[in-house]
Amino acid sequence: MKKTFYLMRHGQTLFNLRRKMQGHCDSPLTELGRKQAEVAGEYLKNIEIDHAYSSSLERCCDTLEIATNESIPYTRLKGLKEMNFGVFEGESEDLKPLDKKDYENFFVKYGGESLSQVKERMLKTCTEIMEKDDHNTVLAVSHGLASLCFLSNFEDTDEMMKKGIPNCTIFKYEYENKEFKLIEIIRHDFSEIEEALAY
Repeated sequence: MKKTFYLMRHGQTLFNLRRKMQGHCDSPLTELGRKQAEVAGEYLKNIEIDHAYSSSLERCCDTLEIATNESIPYTRLKGLKEMNFGVFEGESEDLKPLDKKDYENFFVKYGGESLSQVKERMLKTCTEIMEKDDHNTVLAVSHGLASLCFLSNFEDTDEMMKKGIPNCTIFKYEYENKEFKLIEIIRHDFSEIEEALAY
């Protein structure tokens, strides 16, 4: 039986705005971030979601609650958390390796995770979710790099890794026989709210 899995990135946070690394550390959604979650909610409101999950971090929980208008109970899972940047948590993004390939093991020696570890963690967590009975249309809110690590199990993500993905991007997957297939990437238009908040 084919199932549907929606994996969404959280809305903009204070650390996103200030260009600080946030993996396992947290920062609150900005006003724009909350509006982004509302826009994502307009897309999600036409989908009959039967189960919802979130990273245990506040920025994801808040995004899910806003996007679903707190109408869906959800479960927090540490397996959906962002990559751990170790001692670089909360530091400037300017300290990240310039070449994304260096991400693979760079943060491990500083108490963080490798890309492979995040890739395996996300695949294990999402597979366990979708293998549950009566989980036919599921929403999970996670993070940018974690979502790309998950996608890298099935597709080449080099270009997206270079550019990053916008806040509240939604990846729609088909799930069958313990395999995920990317169906669509939903990117929202935030230009109007960005302009409104600029005044």
